[in-house]
Amino acid sequence: MHNTNMHEVARRAGVSLGTVSNVLNHPELVSDETRLRVKRTIDEMGFVRNGSARHLRVGSTQSIGLVVLDVTNPFFTEMARGAEDAASKRGYIVILCNSDNSSRKEMNYLRVLEEQCVAGILIVPVNDKTNYAQALRRRATSIVLLDRVSRDANKCSVSVDDIYGGELAGRHLLDLGHRRIAYIHGPLTSAQYADRLYGVHRAVSEAGFDPDRTIVPLAAETDNAFAGAARVESFLALEDSPTAIFCGNDYLAMGVMNELARRQISVPQDVALLGYDDVEISSMLAVPLTTIRQPKYDLGFAATDLLLDEIVNKASHTHRQIVFRPELIVRQSTGVR
Repeated sequence: MHNTNMHEVARRAGVSLGTVSNVLNHPELVSDETRLRVKRTIDEMGFVRNGSARHLRVGSTQSIGLVVLDVTNPFFTEMARGAEDAASKRGYIVILCNSDNSSRKEMNYLRVLEEQCVAGILIVPVNDKTNYAQALRRRATSIVLLDRVSRDANKCSVSVDDIYGGELAGRHLLDLGHRRIAYIHGPLTSAQYADRLYGVHRAVSEAGFDPDRTIVPLAAETDNAFAGAARVESFLALEDSPTAIFCGNDYLAMGVMNELARRQISVPQDVALLGYDDVEISSMLAVPLTTIRQPKYDLGFAATDLLLDEIVNKASHTHRQIVFRPELIVRQSTGVR
């Protein structure tokens, strides 16, 4: 079976071989009329370019890697959607990898992505000690940190001000009269959870209360709904029981809400509950969840834009650290209607 090649496409479309190449690789350099004519010819002739040959020629593929902590968490699903949309606009595909909060799996995925010659990598790191990522940068692989601020001025990052998010949560609960607040969180080796706790501390201190008396941290083994449900027993065993629970993410909060309901403890009548992320389902729960909204889609989209700019314009690219501000979304779970 004959495979159509670029020379034949160029002859049929009445353009040069270089124009066909530009339509495939740099469509912004070609006029709309010519680009449409070449694309129509490609479709008519059934041409499929040889990705392996291009890979051998330029040393990388039209793909980027995205390494996240937990693909089952809706927060990362929406972030990945933003990354995919931004990549698709520039002719790239996204390879999604799930580190499962494991440094070992994270390192393995980074190695595999490098072996596959991806053009660059977006990563939500397990912790701040991702040495393999540093090695990748030394080998000229472009990397952008997601949901984490880069301490390196020569590396791009896109994140959210989680300290401010923690402050928003703390102030809201204090304004409602709560003076003892449980904070159910994932591992504090994750900067996000540590920053959110610091933000609550700051809000409590600024309100004139003692953070050590007001805040009761309850660490979960991980940060999914099952882990949240598992911490309810510890919460109920506390002396001088807190009247409010702030969860480090909505996934934890869903597990907490479900377990409280199973034990016939009402939200918000018996205990107020506040989450973090504002995943889509949080507004559809039996008791709609008050939460701190992160711009999940925008995080993925902005990070991919930065990564592709670095890939395409290496010489002129300026490294940036973009920080979004979260916002408080008030619903019924904290007793406000």
